[in-house]
Amino acid sequence: MDFSVKPVLTGEKTVLRPFTEEDVPTMARILADPEVIRLTGSPDAAFDADRLRAWYGSRNDRPDRLDLGIVDRASGELVGEAVLNDWDEPNRSCNFRILIGPGGRDRGLGTEAVRLMLGHAFEGLGLHRVSLHVQDRNPRARRAYEKAGFVAEGVVRQTVWQAGEWLDEVVMSVLAPEWAALNATAR
Repeated sequence: MDFSVKPVLTGEKTVLRPFTEEDVPTMARILADPEVIRLTGSPDAAFDADRLRAWYGSRNDRPDRLDLGIVDRASGELVGEAVLNDWDEPNRSCNFRILIGPGGRDRGLGTEAVRLMLGHAFEGLGLHRVSLHVQDRNPRARRAYEKAGFVAEGVVRQTVWQAGEWLDEVVMSVLAPEWAALNATAR
């Protein structure tokens, strides 16, 4: 298993690819989107260009995680990111996170990106478990995760303080045998 190889994953609607320096202005706009901030628990303050350049410029050098940009195949536009991180090598598990900016919403791009990343996680990397936390007030993301095979495991109460209120998160995961069974029936 090796996260140092940064693949290009191609679906019908999306291409997931390594980040380039040219992606920084687009990611700055995406990360400043109010819905991205609200639904990901991102800080309200904008990320400065130097910090974003350093962050996205270092993603391809990280052997312990996989950060890929999500590109809309129809327009060629970068619309978000998909990430496998918090790698637990002995237990063959990791965390997954994704964010989609305004240009990529409500067209199935996120759902396909989730499936592409999970396919790589289980079939390419040999992971056993992929998990995530999703805010309970984000039903669109939860539906996309469920379509890809994620199962809700429980609620972590009051984990995010945002806009004057505590928010709960739902813990979800998918296991390699579940992924294999789901994809065997899809064929």
